[in-house]
Amino acid sequence: MTSTLAQPNLALERLGPGFGAEVRGIDLATASDGEVAAVRRALTEHKVLFFSGQNLDPDSQIALGNRLGSLTASHPVVPGLDDAHTEIYALDSADNGFADVWHTDVTFVRRPPLGSILRAVTLPPTGGDTNWADLELAYRSLSEPVRALADRLTAVHDGTREFGYYLAQRRGGEGSVWEGERYRSLEPVEHPVVRVHPETGRRSLFVNPGFTSHIVGVSDAESRHLLDLFYAHITKPEHIVRHRWQVGDVAMWDNRATAHYANRDYGDARRVMHRVTLRGDEPVGVAGRPA
Repeated sequence: MTSTLAQPNLALERLGPGFGAEVRGIDLATASDGEVAAVRRALTEHKVLFFSGQNLDPDSQIALGNRLGSLTASHPVVPGLDDAHTEIYALDSADNGFADVWHTDVTFVRRPPLGSILRAVTLPPTGGDTNWADLELAYRSLSEPVRALADRLTAVHDGTREFGYYLAQRRGGEGSVWEGERYRSLEPVEHPVVRVHPETGRRSLFVNPGFTSHIVGVSDAESRHLLDLFYAHITKPEHIVRHRWQVGDVAMWDNRATAHYANRDYGDARRVMHRVTLRGDEPVGVAGRPA
């Protein structure tokens, strides 16, 4: 089923009842203001969007990001592509640029990114697909008693496991400037386990194996069991869309309501992806305030 939004030349095909869509008939490098506005609305509605046949380069990818929102630095710890493209995070498998753990981008900071734009630069002959999970659907499909429990919980997010060594050894303790702050250490932060989307008001499970270390106010055993329950539920097949990359593909996702995982199944072949991230806000829980 293909539907056209109010703006001209923007058509999409849903990949599921409420999650994921392929957008057709648009050139992201030359899109009109109306088309960009329509893409931004579709991103909130469908949470992950895919565009084929695009011809972006580093400059046009940054320009697109700045039309959709305000770009952050590449990453709090990892430097940008080069001095002229400090907003681009280059995920290069030749330099340990893997993302083979379920995660939501950069949740270990107080204001995680709103969303991300990822484009394929170098692809392996086979493999390297990316999977996205719908955290809103995962929340809704929990039983009511478990949803009620999750609504009251707070979790700690810590980037040390994934990026502590990189910050200390690769960057000598001098990370990037992220939202005006130089990152010299990775201090854990607390976020609500259930996040209320600032635009839609919908709730989602806002925990991920990549950066969530534990749940506050419960025992270690209880924390492990609760997180294992949430993670197993989030990654049920009916909550996931999977994308097989081709040259010219671009993906966008709403970081406030999704998690993702990049398959590392291409051996010694090289995979290079370029990502920019949109500045976000502090997650708010069901009670209407940050954790």
